[in-house]
Amino acid sequence: MNFYSLNKQAPNVSFKDAVIKGIAPDRGLYFPENITPLSASFFENIESLSNVEIAFEAIKQFVSEEIPENKLKAILTTVLDFDFPVVKIDKNTATLELFHGPTMAFKDVGARFMANCLGYFSEGENKEVTVLVATSGDTGGAVANGFLGVKGVKVVILYPSGKVSDIQERQLTTLGKNITALEVDGTFDDCQKMVKTAFLDDDLLGKMQLTSANSINVARWLPQLFYFLFAYKEVKSKGKEIVFSVPSGNFGNICAGMMAQKLGMPVKQFIAATNVNDTVPQFMKTQEYNPKPSTATISNAMDVGDPSNFIRIRHLFKDNFEDLSKNLSSYSFTDEETKKAMIQIHNTCGYAADPHGAVGYLGLKKYQENEVNTYGIFLETAHPVKFLDIVENTIGKKIEIPTQITKVMDKEKISIKIETYNELKDYLLDN
Repeated sequence: MNFYSLNKQAPNVSFKDAVIKGIAPDRGLYFPENITPLSASFFENIESLSNVEIAFEAIKQFVSEEIPENKLKAILTTVLDFDFPVVKIDKNTATLELFHGPTMAFKDVGARFMANCLGYFSEGENKEVTVLVATSGDTGGAVANGFLGVKGVKVVILYPSGKVSDIQERQLTTLGKNITALEVDGTFDDCQKMVKTAFLDDDLLGKMQLTSANSINVARWLPQLFYFLFAYKEVKSKGKEIVFSVPSGNFGNICAGMMAQKLGMPVKQFIAATNVNDTVPQFMKTQEYNPKPSTATISNAMDVGDPSNFIRIRHLFKDNFEDLSKNLSSYSFTDEETKKAMIQIHNTCGYAADPHGAVGYLGLKKYQENEVNTYGIFLETAHPVKFLDIVENTIGKKIEIPTQITKVMDKEKISIKIETYNELKDYLLDN
């Protein structure tokens, strides 16, 4: 299958080229030429399938021409070596835990899948690939871990100074080897703008092969649809219409869920729950897309004022607002509301949610005010330990620190501070 740029001013490319390029020459995001729904029998019998079997059937149409099926199955077996439990909160509510991977964030799956794909593509190649990625929190750690030691790949991570949690920072600044962290004096949007500018810099591109590991990259974005299929498998027997509420920043995760819907997964509605960075909630009210500078919040991974993947969501519905609004609702919440939700969840069932999961919970409950007969799943995208001070101070309970986190706590932080795009460019050219 080929992929085309959503700006439609660049040649169509293979999956391999889309992964290696990251973004099209016309600055558009790549999108698959076709989306062929899975068979009805797949969903009827999904309970009998393993997670690897589910993932293989879902992703093979997009990549099988580039990666042999036996190799694709091996990659998926490596990537999906941890659990994705659905945990009951109340009668009509559950959370899908996506934090049981090596960096305890939902981005582990996409980062590891992309790293394995690039590793396969680089076999026998002499040319080095530099992965350039911006992070608002968890992407950096997941990418660093996924690509650590991958032959022929260097990773450069840009993150906003002082705007990620201590644990998130340690996960991306302490690994060394082929991983470099650049600490940017600015916001996530500034980091993302630098990355996008680099992909349009002919001088830079003439001297090195750049790709991105943000969710703009198809190999990071598409595997996220697995989560929703795994959850559907677990709750199908409930016999109610299913609603997914996704804490949303750059909108890659919820877009992947809507891809699962296009593959035939039965779902009544998706809810994009945001913090005060409410560009999409405002769009769903006004039909006007007005990006703005991001605002710092306690759910920092969602501090995005111009979400890259929302254009993919609009494209899924052919930019027909009526069709989009039948499938997507979006609400925004303040830090104060988020903390109250964390307390409510903990008081209800003893569950400790991180701030992002709490925003997802709020979005779900807002929707269910008028849709009481639905079964709602909100995504818990990061372990609460990654926001230790906020969670413990809010719910008044100590959080046990898992081994994935303790092993980075005593490592030395190593980062390079930059302020401008030219400093980024100089670093890339010099290294």
